Parts: sequence; C-alpha cells; structure tokens
Amino acid sequence: AAVAKKTHDEPTWVHFGAGNIFRAFPAAILNDALNTGKYDRGVIVAESFDYEIIDKAYRPYNNLSLLVSLQSNGTIEKKVIASITESLKADKQFGEDWARLVQIFQAPTLQMVTFTITEKGYSFNDADLARGLDAVFAMGKLTALLYERYKAGKLPLTLQSTDNCSHNGDHVKAGVKAYAERWAQDGIVEAGFVDYINDSSKITYPWSMIDKITPR
Repeated sequence: AAVAKKTHDEPTWVHFGAGNIFRAFPAAILNDALNTGKYDRGVIVAESFDYEIIDKAYRPYNNLSLLVSLQSNGTIEKKVIASITESLKADKQFGEDWARLVQIFQAPTLQMVTFTITEKGYSFNDADLARGLDAVFAMGKLTALLYERYKAGKLPLTLQSTDNCSHNGDHVKAGVKAYAERWAQDGIVEAGFVDYINDSSKITYPWSMIDKITPR
C-alpha cells in the first residue's frame, strides 16, 4: 500500500504495452528491486491498443500477475509480480484514465517511459497526423502527453523503447517528431514544442532490446 501511494503521488515510470513481455521481464526486475529494498516505487502500465487486457488481465486481479518460468533443470518457478500499481487505458474515450495519464506526464518526478508495443506500434500516417491532439496511434497519443509535459515546465524525460527492432529509439523519435512538426505547422502546438522534443538535454530516445519470448 505504501509503494502504491508513493507511486501514485510521485510516479517515476510509465510503461506502454500491457502484454506478457512487460510483465515477465521489466515488471519482474522492478519486483525484485522492490523486494530487496533497492527501489520504493512501482510502475504504471498504459495500454494504447488492446484495452480489453486492462479489464481482463489487470484490474480484476489488483494488477497482480503470476510469472511461471521453466528452469534449465526442468523445475518450474512461480513468482507473484506485484510491482504494477496502476493500469490505464491510453485513450481519450476513457476520460478518467486519460486525465490520470496527463497528471502523470505533468509530474516532475516522472523519469522514464518505456515501450513494448511491437515494431508496428511506432507507425503513423497522414490521416492520424491530421487528427492533431486527438491522434489515435500510439506515437500520436505519446506526443499529446509530451505536450502536456512541455506546458508543465519543459520537464525532462527518457523515452525508452524495449521492442526487438533495430535502432528502436529512433522509431520513437521519428514518430514523436512527425506529430510535433505537423502540429506546429498546423498551429495546434507552440513552435517551442518541436525544439523541446529535439533537445537531448530534455528528451532522450535511447536504443535497447529485450530478446525474449513469453508464451501465453
């Protein structure tokens, strides 16, 4: 309860992509850190595509998961993953969830946003760019939330893709840049927002990878 409250009040990490990879690896690592006292806050998960997973796999179980691992010696290890403190649907049609995401992105304590949304999740097209702040693709929603962070004081943030694709951080940057530039061109956002998302002292897009599978 103390971890959940601290995470709610002073969030540091949001993850987009509520599937098995996230629960079995990033959330499990944080779970170990919490259990050993190395960290004091959980992770907030947001799903921008398959909203049903929040209703079926997260909220009925208080955001807890059971990780079952087959060891090299044939034994089975079971571990409860309790590091996920909130699960949110990342879309404006879910008003309370979206308002909470805006609040999180405005928080000075937020340090990192990570992604397991598959390579297709970083795509965008002209139709979605034209939707402005009501974009429905993941990178458009992310950019809309980043604009809230920009307006809250141009606060810094790391955008960390962990999807298994080459130069994955560049996929995030390309998407955010495309939306920001189009919106600035259309007069939807301030011109300074484009400078903000391109300023490496404010927003960073590192490369990384998780080369693992998690069967259902």
